[in-house]
Amino acid sequence: MKFLFQSIAEGSCLLNLEAGNMEDIVAASVDFLIQTGRLPENQRQLVSKGIMQREASVPTVIGHACAVPHFYDDAIATPAMVFVRLKTAVNLGAPDGIATRYVFLMIGSKDQTVQHLDSLSSIARLMSDNVFHFETIYAKTQQDVLDAIERHVNRNVLSASPKPREVSAGLKAGGYPFAGLIGDVRRRLPHYVDDFKSGLKTKSIASIVFMFFACLAPAVTFGGFMGLETGGSIGAPEMLMSTAFCGLAYALFAGQPLIILGGIGPLLIFTIILYQLCDDMGHQDQFLGVYGWVGIWTAAMTIALAVFNASNLMRFFTRFTDEIFSALMSLIFIYKAVQALIVEFRADEAVSHEKALLALVLAVGTFYIAMTLARIRTSRYLLPWIREFLADFGPSIALVVMIIVAWSLGDSDTLETLSVSRDASDGGDRSLLVDLASVPMWIKFAAAGPAALATVLVFLSQNITARLINSPENKLTKGDSYHLDLAVVGGLIGVCSLFGWPWMVAATVRSLAHVRALAVVEGVVNRAKQAEVIHVLENRVTGVAIHLLIAGTLLALPLLQYVPMAALYGIFLFMGFSSLRGIQFIDRLGYLFMDSALYPINHYTRRVPTRTINLFTLIQLVCLVVLCIINVTPYGPIQILFPVFIALLVPVRAMLDRFFNSDHLAFLDADEAPEEESTHWV
Repeated sequence: MKFLFQSIAEGSCLLNLEAGNMEDIVAASVDFLIQTGRLPENQRQLVSKGIMQREASVPTVIGHACAVPHFYDDAIATPAMVFVRLKTAVNLGAPDGIATRYVFLMIGSKDQTVQHLDSLSSIARLMSDNVFHFETIYAKTQQDVLDAIERHVNRNVLSASPKPREVSAGLKAGGYPFAGLIGDVRRRLPHYVDDFKSGLKTKSIASIVFMFFACLAPAVTFGGFMGLETGGSIGAPEMLMSTAFCGLAYALFAGQPLIILGGIGPLLIFTIILYQLCDDMGHQDQFLGVYGWVGIWTAAMTIALAVFNASNLMRFFTRFTDEIFSALMSLIFIYKAVQALIVEFRADEAVSHEKALLALVLAVGTFYIAMTLARIRTSRYLLPWIREFLADFGPSIALVVMIIVAWSLGDSDTLETLSVSRDASDGGDRSLLVDLASVPMWIKFAAAGPAALATVLVFLSQNITARLINSPENKLTKGDSYHLDLAVVGGLIGVCSLFGWPWMVAATVRSLAHVRALAVVEGVVNRAKQAEVIHVLENRVTGVAIHLLIAGTLLALPLLQYVPMAALYGIFLFMGFSSLRGIQFIDRLGYLFMDSALYPINHYTRRVPTRTINLFTLIQLVCLVVLCIINVTPYGPIQILFPVFIALLVPVRAMLDRFFNSDHLAFLDADEAPEEESTHWV
């Protein structure tokens, strides 16, 4: 229906055409397309002859006083349609015996057959509406026809409310302890064996290779930064060991294996602030002991939240909060990559910019190749299986290509590479287990204070990421597992605390990238160029393999020196920008600078006033900006309160009900577009 509406709105409308047969109708319609610049003159014969040959073999008079002549050929670059109302109805042999008065002539390339079928379905519904027939007979202008279509949609579609959010089984645990854990185990256990069988696909290999580097890069980067800020107490080797161990354990024992655990910015800041606090209090040499006790308290509190079904609270979170959090995590990745490149230029300022320029070329090159290959899935070039292969392996191909380019253009002096080596001066001689007994008794109990803040951060990061992964848009079929996953994360935090390793929690960007890498998407994309997920390979094989490879890097650390950090910054950019795609909030930001008459037609732009859409978007933008400022501020006490600001998004959303129409908010904040809407307008 969108195609019909937009075509008529752009002027493809002929009213009161005098014609006595299909040949005259086609000739007049083709003339109109040529005159309005929708069809080149040199294709007149191709289109006219093609339509008439099709009419001779298979007439397109479908009844209800309507005919749909059409022709598709790869020589036609742009799809077009002409709506024709004949001045006098003509008998063209309709199956219902009714003379034809309305003609929808359509042309396009052969790869637009799916859109054609959607248009045929829309035309059939439109022409079966007797009220539309009556109104169109008396339409005097193109706008009258558009208004008639608008009223048809209002009668048949817009009366439907957005599909209310259905609270998933994982968030409806009973009111007694362990109810959520038991429910998650019962729901996911029957799929456990299939989780391994489902991962034995070619697509899994592409996901493993891409996600290995996507997880390795932030682990090394965050680990290196943590090592600098904690006096070498916790560094890159510990980050790698923790990432490998926790990721492997989570992939084997958690309920939702698509979630990828990793170090995240807020937890990194929390650890640094805890170290600074120990330093200020004269307990710098006991930092790992303090860290261990805070971790044990955090683990206990996190597991207690899982036992008492606290994840049920996530039912109060909506798309409003999810989109802000998802955008924030994506922007952090982009910010880290850009910040690293800026540091390269500043460090190189005293001499030449040769090293910095090479880093920029590698980062942008990796990003560009990965993005280009990701878009080739919907291209008209190459065979389908080749397009799928290139799209799936795009990030990996980009990384390999730029590694080759890096070593062709530079050398060890101009390339900053991955490095996780440590010498004794950096704390490499520390014992395997943390000495918890060396910490004063009062600290053992006082550690519960900062642990409470860490627990809130872990709870929100884990559960919001799980909500994003379990979004209806991803079409997962094996059920969610909020409480079990939270308990597993809590247990892993406890283990990491005993060894002095960084804590792992659901990493939003990496998890979303994992899902997208395993997604099978529809071949035809909508006007916003967003492919629709039709299936995701839900499996445990990729998670296990990714973290086994990360564990393997500990045995082959010298090989990492051949991977330029700049190329990994390009992967950061790719993950950040690809995660932003498909977020409705990001789309609506573009509407702020767009002519409202040109808004894409969807379930909320059809129903919600433009002013309301823009105000709702601006409120989300303000919330996002506040969270970004908190994350980049150098003032530690503010950063440690980050989880509190995330939790405050829920009451902020609740307050909007006082200032906006509840129906308008329901459409803007709906998790899914109404099924009828996608049928009519996509």
